[in-house]
Amino acid sequence: MTTRVLHTVAEVSEKIRAGRKLLLAGDERLLGQLPAGDWIGGTIPYFMAENGGVFAQDRIFVTELPSYIRDVEITTYDSRGIHKIYAEAPAHGFSVVIIPASSPTHLEFALKAPSFQKFASQPVVGWISGVFLNDLGKVTPKVFSGKGAKMLEKEAVVMRVTLPKDKISEIGILNIFEQSEGDTITFPEDGFGAHEALVNGKKVNFAEYVREKKWDTKLPLVADYYGAMINISFQAVEDREVKFYAPVFKGVSYRQAMPFTDYVKRFTSQMPEGTDKISFSCNCILNYLYSELEGKKTADITGPITFGEVAYQLLNQTMVYLTINDAH
Repeated sequence: MTTRVLHTVAEVSEKIRAGRKLLLAGDERLLGQLPAGDWIGGTIPYFMAENGGVFAQDRIFVTELPSYIRDVEITTYDSRGIHKIYAEAPAHGFSVVIIPASSPTHLEFALKAPSFQKFASQPVVGWISGVFLNDLGKVTPKVFSGKGAKMLEKEAVVMRVTLPKDKISEIGILNIFEQSEGDTITFPEDGFGAHEALVNGKKVNFAEYVREKKWDTKLPLVADYYGAMINISFQAVEDREVKFYAPVFKGVSYRQAMPFTDYVKRFTSQMPEGTDKISFSCNCILNYLYSELEGKKTADITGPITFGEVAYQLLNQTMVYLTINDAH
């Protein structure tokens, strides 16, 4: 049974003072009132709560790590240091990272994570903090470090969690999108935008191609990474350029996703077994908006609605989750 996940500042402060290990999401005015302690947080007012999707600026979403976790370390990385996130991960455990959207650290991580030392050698999960959509361009996303209760705009905050020897953690990705049988798209360079693309080997202006094909840009590009489907979501189709919420990579083959009708049905049909073992999850703001998730439940999984998800690297339009299981 899912417990209550949205709490007042007073309730969260009490948990912090009691020594609980917390992953938090909420409005910056609320997170800024919290005392120092073993917690990290990021700004967002959208959540999947116990009763379904909800917008709330008066409460904080709380993910409380299991009581058997004793050893956590909180650190921050700027754009020049984020490359150490895997190399400095705990030997037996996992790391949770929160990065402010559109910050230099977000861009560095998005473009270069697969080239970082010891990439994917240890579980790294997390999300990109955001803002109330009406405040886009007016308010910057933030993250918070409970170590000194600091608010940050440009750096990533990371909680490194060491697990007991009899526990193991695993990261899961729930992606409801699959590649269509349509054209194969490749790009000549890495980036969050593309002027040109190769469509079935033929060079085109990608913005013109998308308009001519009358693509529904709510459906992302999908790449097959050794059996894992990875989405690249459309941000805007401008006159001569297409912009994305995550970078495309040179030489990777993409196709647009297949359409479908019922998000919640498709989501719940792909739910993993043992959801009671999920210790953290997050879901994308584009899923929330395009599938009109406010008031709808996605099984018993709760978590912040994000401007991007991290499962080793930056993802879009996915749900990411972390499970903790017995080692045997």
